[in-house]
Amino acid sequence: MQKKIHLINRPKGTPTHDDFKVVEAPIDSPEQGEVLIRTKYISVDPYLRGRMNEGKSYVEPFKLDEVISSAVIGQVEESKSDRFSKGDVVLGALGWQEYSVVKEDAIRKVDHHQAPASAYLSVLGMTGLTAYFGLLEIGKPQEGETVVVSGAAGAVGSVVGQIAKIKGARVVGIAGSDEKISYLKDELGFDAAINYKTQDVPKALEEACPNGIDVYFENVGGEIGDAVFPLLNNFARIPVCGAISSYNNVDQDLGPRVQGHLIKTSSLMQGFTVGNYSSRFGEGAKELAGWLSEGKLKYEETVTEGFDHTIDAFLDLFKGANLGKAIVKVDEIQE
Repeated sequence: MQKKIHLINRPKGTPTHDDFKVVEAPIDSPEQGEVLIRTKYISVDPYLRGRMNEGKSYVEPFKLDEVISSAVIGQVEESKSDRFSKGDVVLGALGWQEYSVVKEDAIRKVDHHQAPASAYLSVLGMTGLTAYFGLLEIGKPQEGETVVVSGAAGAVGSVVGQIAKIKGARVVGIAGSDEKISYLKDELGFDAAINYKTQDVPKALEEACPNGIDVYFENVGGEIGDAVFPLLNNFARIPVCGAISSYNNVDQDLGPRVQGHLIKTSSLMQGFTVGNYSSRFGEGAKELAGWLSEGKLKYEETVTEGFDHTIDAFLDLFKGANLGKAIVKVDEIQE
């Protein structure tokens, strides 16, 4: 038998433990072309909150009374596939459960000797690729320009800022604790960082961006985004990756209208998901791995130990508890 985590309610506002249920179920056996995987690491991500709602989105909502899924690193326990052998470390979109049986084309091998396995859920995984394509394809930072990143100490924002520095930009990060501010400036080399919980954000942005803002990488939305628009330079670019400040709103999110700022500055504001660039993931992963091996990219993980704490790790995302990528470590990889 194994444990699985089901969604049992559509959350109203911020999710709670009452919206989830841990169930026990048999461990299935693989058929031809399938493998049995033991879960090692689970990725918990803010976008999963949107999948808990009904309605049209860029990805299908979770079904009630069924297992939640996200990116998972696992290890092959039994294989009936020519592509995989027992002991292979693999990555796939798998369930929040201790064991999964999947078809061979639903997973890919990762080299956990080249980089720690968990890195394939963060800097070398979807969050790293989101930062890479969102910044470089939409933001297009140029040397000497000013790039502002909200949610800058998170999994995506921290990589965005570092890539912008690699491209020669001045980088200003916005985060929610003094610990995160120190991390951005002292560890990641951001030029300035703003604590939105203790500082006047509009005033602090004016001081940190004396030459205006050329690129704003949006992860948060709400009042933080509102503070950026008056400082946009002509032809500014705004990749819209997320809006975590509104994910748990019961009512429609309202605020200052952006159209006037976009018109006056001829700015581009474009939403995206990393799946838009799926045909180029190999390119992005190669670049990220190169920067990582050269010491140009650093990454941090907030690791929660134990499958039984998966729900806690997810709920902590909405408290701003994570530095870098939030990951659940279920079990050690066996060599």
